[in-house]
Amino acid sequence: MTGFIDVLLRGLALAAGAVALGGVFFARVALAAGPGVKPDAASARTLRLAAFAAAAVAAAQLAMMLVALTALAQSHGEWPFALYLETAVARAALVRVGIGVAVVMLALTLARRPAGAFAWAALGGGAVALVGSSAWLSHAMARMDDRGWLVALDGAHQIAAAVWVGGLVHLTIHVARQRRLATADTAVARRFSTLAFWSVAVLAGAGLALTVAYVGDPSALVGTAYGVMVLTKVVLLAAALTLAAANHRAVRQAATAVGTMRLGRFVEVEMGLAITVLFAAASLTSLPPAVDVTADRATIAEVGARFAPRLPRLVSPPIDELLRTADPLMAPAGARHDVERAWSEYNHHWAGLFVLAMGLLASGERLGVRFARHWPLLFLGLATFLFVRNDPRAWPLGPTGFWESLTLPDVLQHRTFVVIIVAFGIFEWAVRTGRLAQDPWARVFPLICAVGGGLLLTHSHAMFALKDEFLTEVSHAPIGVIGAFAGWARWLEVRLPGAGPLPGWLWRAGLIAVGLLLLSYHEG
Repeated sequence: MTGFIDVLLRGLALAAGAVALGGVFFARVALAAGPGVKPDAASARTLRLAAFAAAAVAAAQLAMMLVALTALAQSHGEWPFALYLETAVARAALVRVGIGVAVVMLALTLARRPAGAFAWAALGGGAVALVGSSAWLSHAMARMDDRGWLVALDGAHQIAAAVWVGGLVHLTIHVARQRRLATADTAVARRFSTLAFWSVAVLAGAGLALTVAYVGDPSALVGTAYGVMVLTKVVLLAAALTLAAANHRAVRQAATAVGTMRLGRFVEVEMGLAITVLFAAASLTSLPPAVDVTADRATIAEVGARFAPRLPRLVSPPIDELLRTADPLMAPAGARHDVERAWSEYNHHWAGLFVLAMGLLASGERLGVRFARHWPLLFLGLATFLFVRNDPRAWPLGPTGFWESLTLPDVLQHRTFVVIIVAFGIFEWAVRTGRLAQDPWARVFPLICAVGGGLLLTHSHAMFALKDEFLTEVSHAPIGVIGAFAGWARWLEVRLPGAGPLPGWLWRAGLIAVGLLLLSYHEG
């Protein structure tokens, strides 16, 4: 449980840090706020949001400290406050909390009244330190060799990412408040476009250097969980940069109403994909660097075999056999038994049939088949199936109680995904049958789809062997990426009808692809 919560908190801290630092840069560069000038409404709004985000970073950091203490208490039987506070990790975390509080105070002060060059420099330096100090808590600090330059690279990587991603958040808000961009507002978008270009250049350069240091040889990109997550980040980043290029073109057309709408919608999708990149980056903190995984690394052939098509398993193993053979749900993690693997494969394959049917029916709806508009109801059947079968040793099939089972991270994640799936079905069916208005309810499906894809990138099982764990979970990354793409494609279809039929076909193809991936899932 603590590992899963820690990854989520790290993702939230990265996102909040981006909004804080990105807001300071957006106000200073894009909005041209500066010393001796009273902030206008847009600058004041940006600085207040940056202050709120800095407070969220401090709160998330304190929560991560509590999670770490909880994990230590579980292993030691007591809360070792004194020993924990003597560690470099705890001290670095407390420094980050202090920096966050300072940024809050400075940002709120500058949002209210004119300030001098020193105050602006202090705010900028504090925001940079808030984000860059995250490198003190990264893999870089655990390295015995080249620690200094790895920390510097990590800090530069995170700062550049924050300026870009956080700036996108503030640009999205800025554009959303305008019905039509005036000349000055067009200049805001142009200035941010230049800032984003250089931020992405630093981000890519530092990221490449870190990849070489932490991944090592190219085979590790496929044969380790760390490598696969790096590839996941690259794919998401490439998609976000594709949208960035479209945004750059839209900026040049922003004097027209059509150009303004395209800019706003493309920025929304670019921002969403970029935030997903941050959560993928957060998941890397829970994984050992690929360069350190040598004895228990999967081969490319072994990974490829996990995606090889096979006949689906459509007959379930007996529940009595599983309960008799498998370890109790609350027992320490151990090796998986054959009956557990068979149970898992059966679940994935039937889930694949559900999702594949949804994708095909959604495609039929697009082609004019009227009854196919009810395809979202299949989500309810899928949710019921997964709720019953995902965790057979927990209620309702197994002896472990419902609430007790939620203390395990994989069970909690499974139950969370069931709730997401139910929301999928109800809202999208109501929208497609006219029971709910398109605006705003049609946005629920893409948002939940994108969030679900991002959460899947943090999903993990606690198992005995590192290699087995990786091979079992290797399909999560492509499914998570496709989920994120499908969600944002649907968002673009809803928000920008003038984009044509491509976004609609993309998310439908995404459903079909996820169904096929689930049908090809197998263990061992």
